[in-house]
Amino acid sequence: MTCRTAVLITCHNRKPKTLACLEALFDQAIPSHFTLDVYLVDDGSTDGTAKAVQQTYPQVKILLGDGSLYWNRGMHKAFAEALLHDYDYYLWLNDDTVLYPEALSCLWQTSHQLAKQGHDKAIIVGSTHHPDTGKLTYGGVVRSTWWHPFKYRLVEPGTEPKPAETLNGNCVLIPRAVVQILGNIDPTFSHSIGDTDYGLRSQRQGCSVWVAPGYAGKCQTNPPQGHPWHDPGFTLKQRWQAVTDKKGLPPRESKVFCQRHAGWLWLFYWLLPYVRLGLVSLLPKAQKKKG
Repeated sequence: MTCRTAVLITCHNRKPKTLACLEALFDQAIPSHFTLDVYLVDDGSTDGTAKAVQQTYPQVKILLGDGSLYWNRGMHKAFAEALLHDYDYYLWLNDDTVLYPEALSCLWQTSHQLAKQGHDKAIIVGSTHHPDTGKLTYGGVVRSTWWHPFKYRLVEPGTEPKPAETLNGNCVLIPRAVVQILGNIDPTFSHSIGDTDYGLRSQRQGCSVWVAPGYAGKCQTNPPQGHPWHDPGFTLKQRWQAVTDKKGLPPRESKVFCQRHAGWLWLFYWLLPYVRLGLVSLLPKAQKKKG
């Protein structure tokens, strides 16, 4: 019996990385009864990504955006198209992730193993590590402190599946049983909160999140130098612009996320990063005046 998987990818002006990602994807060692259909959203690339993909991998279904989708809404667009065809699995894959040849087989095997153990609604997360340092970069996460609901640490992959609380969306296998409950990723979010939200919602609705054994592939931390709003060298205005940008922590989107997942203290956790940004920016000025 054929097992059909839809691979969902969003890209924007990273042609070499996108092509490298697809090359590794189509080089997967998978059983003959498994099939892959790739849905790639090119969100307004100006570097010829869509054309290059079309020429090299004509089997890829390319969906076009105008540059305003970013990662989360690009994934929503790809997911929506794939949902029309009712796949057995849906794989989220970042275009800067290069999978190892056995990655997909490991994810599928993990899903089947957990289903036999009674976890038939399990999201399977593939971990990635840095290509140079080997350090764990993305994967499943658990809370790292009791007092803050959104402070997470990555779960180191082992030789057996490990439970997680939520996830990074770089390499994630979602079975039909989960999608029938959760549906698509939430387009309320522009860029980087939707994957965490999806994982947290899955737990509330009777699903689970598991980290697959070993590493699925390589991926650098993005952005490599951290976020500008963490840098005291930036002015308060620059830091505020960075934190409220779609790739930062947009206040309206953050509010929805906190209301959903932070309980009755949601207002505190919503305002905390913005207040902290102001205090960190003003503190050096106060110290200078003292000196």
